[in-house]
Amino acid sequence: MLSVIGILFLLIVIISILFINLSPQFGGKANKEELKRYSQSKQFKGEEFFNLGDVKNDMSAGDMVKALGGLFKKIPNAVPDSQLPITELDSAHVANYNGGTQFIWFGHSTFLLQINKLNILIDPMFGAVPAPHPLLGTKRFNTKLPLSIAQLPHIDAVILSHDHYDHLDYQSIVQLKEKVNHFYTPLGLGVHLKKWGVAATNITELDWWQNTSIADLTLTCTPAQHFSGRGLNDKNKTLWSSWVIESTTERLFFSGDSGYGPHFKTIGRKFGEFDFAMVECGQYNKMWPEIHMFPEETVQAGLDINAKLIMPIHWGAFKLAQHTWTDPVERAVRKAKELNVPIITPQIGVPTGIYKNKPTVETWWQNY
Repeated sequence: MLSVIGILFLLIVIISILFINLSPQFGGKANKEELKRYSQSKQFKGEEFFNLGDVKNDMSAGDMVKALGGLFKKIPNAVPDSQLPITELDSAHVANYNGGTQFIWFGHSTFLLQINKLNILIDPMFGAVPAPHPLLGTKRFNTKLPLSIAQLPHIDAVILSHDHYDHLDYQSIVQLKEKVNHFYTPLGLGVHLKKWGVAATNITELDWWQNTSIADLTLTCTPAQHFSGRGLNDKNKTLWSSWVIESTTERLFFSGDSGYGPHFKTIGRKFGEFDFAMVECGQYNKMWPEIHMFPEETVQAGLDINAKLIMPIHWGAFKLAQHTWTDPVERAVRKAKELNVPIITPQIGVPTGIYKNKPTVETWWQNY
């Protein structure tokens, strides 16, 4: 019996090693030339990227075990009772849109932003499971999306915040790459994209505070407080970031994943006011307060960056922490009301304009 157990264990180890080393989902690795380029960044030390002030971004072994166990723990209302309501869109109407700035939320942190006649995808995760294999993650709350990848219009730019599976999805990139003009990422993510067949000439990697232009828009890679990695030995080998998107008349902010920190006030001081901010709110836990915000901090971050209007994101699609699926938005709405911060909570798939006046909060989730 012991021999059989030993053989089974050895087989599992061998299969795991082969899976990690041969599966394209894990992405690429930087070569010497790329590492030399990263070394010019103030955030890169030795062979890793670091947070401002060296804020820690790892957990103890005990907390890691608790966190992994929590993913499979039965928590009341951790997922919706039924499929979420998804507004399925007319692809031709979306493709031909030429009005004012609007966005379509796909749940979690994925957006189609339509601004100045450009189509911009932000953290395009269209997959069913945020993991390298379907058996290793929890399923999306809804099987349908407002638009499938095939139905999306031609994409002028994809903006990526970091390389975690719930933000950078292998299958999504493979299916998208032929209809995307250019990818914009923080330092290091290009190794994954190139591994997946994206031409190097179609990738721009930026360090924090660097910017680039697309038509009459300016994209600035800004700080976040998080970490990166897709496998067992690549932690913090790529940078993580937030993003500022500016036109001649509007300024938008996308937080990516981030714990609460002084970088929000720094961004606010540097850029002035933001017309709209998409701010992380969800998948938090007291075991990792440095890398994900609690909902009350989400609202404070909106104040710190001087946002006229905020939207809580990083919720509504996956169970990645031990809180109810509606807790993030409910707590954020309460705090926003307390601090008199304008907030919107649109339903997944509803085209939404950048409002000029204080909007009404929609509570569509209450029936699910």
